[in-house]
Amino acid sequence: MNQNLIAIAKDNMVRISPTKLSIIVNRIVNMKVSSAVNQLKFSPKRISKTILKILNAAVANAENNKQLDIDKLFVKEAFVGKSLRMKRWRPRAKGRAASIIKPFSKVTIVVEERSETIKEKK
Repeated sequence: MNQNLIAIAKDNMVRISPTKLSIIVNRIVNMKVSSAVNQLKFSPKRISKTILKILNAAVANAENNKQLDIDKLFVKEAFVGKSLRMKRWRPRAKGRAASIIKPFSKVTIVVEERSETIKEKK
């Protein structure tokens, strides 16, 4: 893996569970960046706009920091991890309380410049 041909963007505080987020993120792996942007723009999921911002940040990092060609960029990797969990309480009957867990996620998107199309998803 040539470090000069990849660029990375991360977000450590995405307010959605990692299970729901991984469905959206796995859809764009091995896609050309332009088709991944279209996939995220027209997705009905709420979180796809946040993933689109992270993908655009990775493209901007590739263009400005590594001087890579935008037309040859592919999404090499995109992975999701757990972050913190907010704990809230809901009152229940007879003086009891039930916990509400509000999870956060970490997202990392890696884009790579390729000269040819290898395993592009359609």
